[in-house]
Parts: sequence; C-alpha cells; structure tokens
Amino acid sequence: MPHVIIEYTDNLENHTDIQHLLKKINDMLMTKSETFPVGGIRSRAHKVSHYQIADGAENDAFVHAELKIGKGRSEAEKQNACDQLFAVINDHFETYASDHYVALSLELTEFQHATYKSNNIHKRFK
Repeated sequence: MPHVIIEYTDNLENHTDIQHLLKKINDMLMTKSETFPVGGIRSRAHKVSHYQIADGAENDAFVHAELKIGKGRSEAEKQNACDQLFAVINDHFETYASDHYVALSLELTEFQHATYKSNNIHKRFK
C-alpha cells in the first residue's frame, strides 16, 4: 500500500493525460518511501461513462481520488500525504479548470483490519 484509485468523467479524456497523472501520483508517493514502501504503490484510473453532475446544464466533469492505506501511519503522515496528493491532482487539472467546470475530490481510506496480500515486488527495493 498505498493504492490510489481515480474515477474521472469521460468528458476529460480528450483534454488531459490520465496516464501522466498516475505517473505524477506515483512519483510523489515514492518521495515518501519512509511512510509507504515503494513496492506497494499502485495507482489506477477508471473512466466513468454514466454520470450526472449538478443540474446537467453544462459539460461538467469530476475527478475523485481515493487513497487507500494500511493502518499505522501518524496523523501528520496521513495529512502530509493527502495534502501533497491533492496538490498533484489540482496542479494536473489547473489549466483545464481555468475554462471548464470540474470538481476535484480526495478521500482517505485507512484499513482497520489486516489485509490479505502477497507482493514480491518489495524484493526489488530492499
């Protein structure tokens, strides 16, 4: 962990590079290797084709990010990670938002119970 899951409206597809956003997210998270093991970082995006935003009168868009982490990080570490992640997302959509309507959001999910996983990617980073 962490995992970042992005939902974005399909009307953004021709206006932004979502793959590049995922790269920027991973690059930022890798700077926090003392908080998050690099081998556990995963980012992915899901395009949403069916949605309704506000009154539907405009070609509104949204991007919702979820940061999923295991328990054990301090409040300061969680706050710092969320602040920096949201800054990356805001920065990525700054130009688009200057002349389009877009809602950006970030949600933190912290697992409270053990997770079941197997990941040999960690070996590369030891």
